[in-house]
Amino acid sequence: MRMTIWALGAGLLALPGIAQAQSAQGDVSVTIYNNNLALVQDVRQVTLPGGRSRQEFPEVSAQIRPETVTISGEGFGIIEQNFDYDLLSPSALMQKAVGRTVTLLRTNPATGNETRERALVLAANGGVVLKIGDRIEILRDDGLPVRVIFDSIPPNLRASPTLSVTLDARTGGARPLTLSYLTPGMAWKSDYVALFDEKAGKIDVQGWITLTNNTGTTFNNSRALLVAGNVGQVQQYGGYNQSSQIRPRGNRPGTESGGGQQLGDFHVYPIEGRTTIANAQTKQVSFLDASGVPARKGYEFRNGWLASNSEAQSASSVLKFSNAKAQGIGEALPAGTVRVYMRDARGQAQFIGESEIPHTPGGSSLALRTGDAFDVKVQAVTEKRDVITLDEWEKFARWKVTYSDGRTEEAYAERPKTYYRTTMRYIVTNSKPVPVTVDVVQGGLGQWWWWRDIRVPEESIKGTQDNADERSWEVPVAANGKTELTVTFLTPW
Repeated sequence: MRMTIWALGAGLLALPGIAQAQSAQGDVSVTIYNNNLALVQDVRQVTLPGGRSRQEFPEVSAQIRPETVTISGEGFGIIEQNFDYDLLSPSALMQKAVGRTVTLLRTNPATGNETRERALVLAANGGVVLKIGDRIEILRDDGLPVRVIFDSIPPNLRASPTLSVTLDARTGGARPLTLSYLTPGMAWKSDYVALFDEKAGKIDVQGWITLTNNTGTTFNNSRALLVAGNVGQVQQYGGYNQSSQIRPRGNRPGTESGGGQQLGDFHVYPIEGRTTIANAQTKQVSFLDASGVPARKGYEFRNGWLASNSEAQSASSVLKFSNAKAQGIGEALPAGTVRVYMRDARGQAQFIGESEIPHTPGGSSLALRTGDAFDVKVQAVTEKRDVITLDEWEKFARWKVTYSDGRTEEAYAERPKTYYRTTMRYIVTNSKPVPVTVDVVQGGLGQWWWWRDIRVPEESIKGTQDNADERSWEVPVAANGKTELTVTFLTPW
């Protein structure tokens, strides 16, 4: 079993003999969280003059949270900092040129002769309006060879997102400065590939991390650290959401400590070596490779209260396994999607379904719904429902009232209420050539949290009260056979 993260793919690591673009960034470390948040720490070598000076830090995230910026180092104080995110582009350059004079360079298509004219930019709203001498002209995109020449770049336009800081240094000289800040726009999630061998009762599990960078900036040759868990934020920026689908029975949290790194209450997964996290890029890295993990397939059918089906419904296929050490994984699993495959008669792996898991501690039991069974069906039928008398339930109510001075009073009253006896029948069929066991779950037993007086006087198979709302039965069905489960409920509704 492997739980180390390696960067994969061409161009992810700096390779000898390949020219790398010069970057203004220094020694970069990026800590990436699940919920669309990253911590960037960038150590740059800066030469400061003595006294006050303005220093610029280009190539920071375009989504930087300026209030989280810290700059640390020796021998200086911070006077002021500004984040300039107005990036240089043709449209931005033209908009900043409003009120300024530019040069128009026109080329005659027939002769190739060039002419130059000075023009005052009057407006750049959906089109450019120019004043040339005594005439007003619109600069149109009509295919004619016209270029606009600007005398200079406006000082507030940047080639890349830039943080400018005014520093006051006690003495001049070169020194390292550490720039740290939080930024949204970067996140990661886990995906798992599970190959299930039903005959052997085992699965092989591979885990993949998917990184996304939409910060507007590339982080070159950086050390990357992934933190599993959602850190608290005053303003949430969204992120990985768990599915609202009801998870099958059998999911239980474990109590084993994983062998990986931890940061407070979070699990940490460092990426081995250095990697470039490019802007607008999705990167996948491997972090888990476990084989021969014991697993078994089961079936589950859930029925709502008083739900009666005119036709049999497919039971859900459920894959069950554990990430305990003794089972071959022994690691906490970050939240993600598990995609399950099985080999067909030709030995080729085929997709059979997927399911989500939450952040799962070590030693947990997992139950994944992979789809609907073709050959295992359940038909729930409301056989009978009638009103029962108060004598069969209760005739009197008694309560005691205790006052603040210690006095107590008891009271009695008849309760003219209506109660019901409901008989349910669950017809479970199996068209497979092997026997199966189906977990039949009846929900809706806890209609209101203040009134959950449910009674089950009769059941053909002994059931388990999983919680106030659900009761379940393990129904064995022979190969190519049928089993009927009958249950009687007494309820106040």
